[in-house]
Amino acid sequence: MVASESKPNLISEEKLFHQQEEETFQWTKQWYPVAVIDHLDGSYPHQIQLLGKDLVLWQDGNNKWRCFDDVCPHRLVPLSEGRIESDGTLLCAYHAWRFDGEGNCVKIPQSKDAATEAKNCANSKACAISYPVKELQGLIWVWGESGEEANVESELRQPRIIPELEDKSDRVIKLFWYQRDLPFGWDFYMENVMDPAHVPVSHHGLYGDRYSDAKYYDMIPIRKVSTQEGFSFGIPPIDTNFDQGIQDFQPPCHHRIELSSNDQRQLILVLYAIPTRPGWCRQISCQVLVKNEQGQKPGGFSILGLPIPDWLGHVFSSFFVHQDLVFLHQQEKIIAKRKTGKWIDKVYTPNPQDKMVVTFRNWLEKRAGGGIPWDSSCAPHLPPIETDKDKLFDIYSTHTKDCKICQDALKNINRLTVFSFISSGICLFLALLVDSRNIAQQEISTGFLVAPPLSFWLLVLGAIALAVIGYYLKKLSRLFYIYRFEHHHND
Repeated sequence: MVASESKPNLISEEKLFHQQEEETFQWTKQWYPVAVIDHLDGSYPHQIQLLGKDLVLWQDGNNKWRCFDDVCPHRLVPLSEGRIESDGTLLCAYHAWRFDGEGNCVKIPQSKDAATEAKNCANSKACAISYPVKELQGLIWVWGESGEEANVESELRQPRIIPELEDKSDRVIKLFWYQRDLPFGWDFYMENVMDPAHVPVSHHGLYGDRYSDAKYYDMIPIRKVSTQEGFSFGIPPIDTNFDQGIQDFQPPCHHRIELSSNDQRQLILVLYAIPTRPGWCRQISCQVLVKNEQGQKPGGFSILGLPIPDWLGHVFSSFFVHQDLVFLHQQEKIIAKRKTGKWIDKVYTPNPQDKMVVTFRNWLEKRAGGGIPWDSSCAPHLPPIETDKDKLFDIYSTHTKDCKICQDALKNINRLTVFSFISSGICLFLALLVDSRNIAQQEISTGFLVAPPLSFWLLVLGAIALAVIGYYLKKLSRLFYIYRFEHHHND
């Protein structure tokens, strides 16, 4: 069913900020969306990170996605560098040990004989460490712990799915999923999406105007702070097509921005931030449009709400993401340098637009242990500030290499680019051939040179047009690798 569209009851700020403390949030006993199914090529394993752990995703012979620690138990080399065999097992490419979907070792080729192989395979030390996995709403979800107890506990908690997407009627429209690894931490990502005041300023020209749309407003508490369920605030709609807005934080990784109109149309921005390693997080996001009973749908958020191919939506998403990226990448390191004092003492937040960010930091400090408990195998320190803008705005290694949709689009664009340049060359060659034959014929018949025929000019124009197309296709292909953005150029 579509979620209720009525305006929620507001609560007082006293009730929001002053209430009995609950248990500490358990980071590892949670479901995390780690990848978009349609973006993954199931023919080979994929390395991912979660809570500082190196993991491997792979698809078994039953087309079911599995998640292991990214180490072979034999000599601890990465299984993500291995192969998926025709029998649906994961093969370690170092010594050809094989593992089934449950993590059981089923093949040790160097064994003395079959009996020895069976005995060694049955040893628990030969097993890969497996994590519970679910496939829901087009995403792969991984539980933060492994083992038998994790299998039981994971069934007692549901992932933070989108209720509207469970409605199979034509009222609900889901736009493309977008996935991107970002060079700043999970907490700074969450701060950013909880801060609608930055939108018309950081995203000037793309969504709003920094000079006319940066206005005063209050953020009204809606849902009490809860250790497990988070909290929410009411906000003025950031789009004139809507009448009210809600920002809703649902730990560990989901933030929902809901814009509603009085005629019951809704735009929902679905934002997941997955803590991968210190100084990095993975964003998975989409837009959900809910029609009213008359079948009218709301407008989408910016150009990302247009009915465009998924790959083009991914390209446009980089334009939006990069307008925040340089701030958040450096902000995290700058705050970390101020080693003493709480977060609230390091910043200055006099305006009510920062209420949700302050509440989030209070939740993190008082309800969630102060931050993410990174795995012990993970280097705990932040990476340094990246000053090379080409590396900071790298798209290929943070998105394209892990997105089958964009890889296919890039291959097709590269083919069209080569075709355009070759065709341009052929047209130019034919134009010269036509001109030379015309000259020869005219000299023989009249002894005078005359202007080239119409076919010559058409071929020249065709050569120019194809060269221009090839040039812009080449520029388009570069957007799958890098897109630099400078605010001082964004007038």
